[in-house]
Amino acid sequence: MKAAIVRGAGQTPVYGEFGETAPSEGESRIAVTGAALSRVVKSRASGAHYSSSGRFPFVVGIDGVGRLDDGSRVYFVLPNAPNGSMRERTVVPSAQCLALPDELDDVTAAAIANPGVSSWAAHTERAKLRSGETVLINGATGTAGRLAVQIAKHLGAKKVIATGRDADALKSVAALGADVMIPLVEDKVTLENSFKDQFAAGVDVVVDYLWGQSAERLLIAAAKAGKHAVPIRFVQIGSISGSDITLPSAVLRSSAIELMGSGIGSIPLDRLVRAIAGLLRATVPGGFQIAAKVVALSEVAQAWPRDDSKQRTVFTVGARSL
Repeated sequence: MKAAIVRGAGQTPVYGEFGETAPSEGESRIAVTGAALSRVVKSRASGAHYSSSGRFPFVVGIDGVGRLDDGSRVYFVLPNAPNGSMRERTVVPSAQCLALPDELDDVTAAAIANPGVSSWAAHTERAKLRSGETVLINGATGTAGRLAVQIAKHLGAKKVIATGRDADALKSVAALGADVMIPLVEDKVTLENSFKDQFAAGVDVVVDYLWGQSAERLLIAAAKAGKHAVPIRFVQIGSISGSDITLPSAVLRSSAIELMGSGIGSIPLDRLVRAIAGLLRATVPGGFQIAAKVVALSEVAQAWPRDDSKQRTVFTVGARSL
């Protein structure tokens, strides 16, 4: 059976044959139609992600869209290893399959689920976002960050503050609902002062896709802005700017900051699946926008290194049309 296979750590997936697994009780066989490439998929393929098993070879992909044996159209997540989503047919625990709304097409569903749920789960499961609150999205110009702005507004945020390094891309985020844009300049003092002004006005939730220096300045600025009767819920999702920070202990002692993570492991799987279901139901009514390009799975080796954060690569699989 054709699949995108990683044969060793650091190797680019190749298109080839991989044995098929029959479903057991409580599992479903899915004829895959589409699966998207994301940062977590790349990280797991390289063996660097914290959820990676370190065992090779395996089929890449953590989620996708397809058809059950009865023809039902579903989104699915986390197939049983070594099966990934980027193959003609895969096997998934039935509880991790979600019926897709009729109005949501396969490409959009495959493209939006992973980047969208990163903020949907952060807002609903971790930060417990309430209507009327202010949200700061650190790293709002990538695919996930742009969705985070839209989702925060959809869930009732009164004010959304967006940060980013690309000034032109940051300007475009305003059209998605961002009320304030902060360029991530290199000068630490200037950056910290920009953050302090916003925290002084009031920030309830921070959703961080970057970590690194900007996260350091955010946390320090939040502490310096003064005491907060309502804690700032700082939710860490990604580490595009670096995996480590230097954080003075006084930041946490002198402020009401709640520092937490959101990802595989920090949210029980059943609640993560429930969050994805909420996102998929809201995608069309909420008018969520995501840029995507469609590529045949047979071209995985060529498309893999060309993928970037500006649009989501969706690999088409099997004979069905998306």
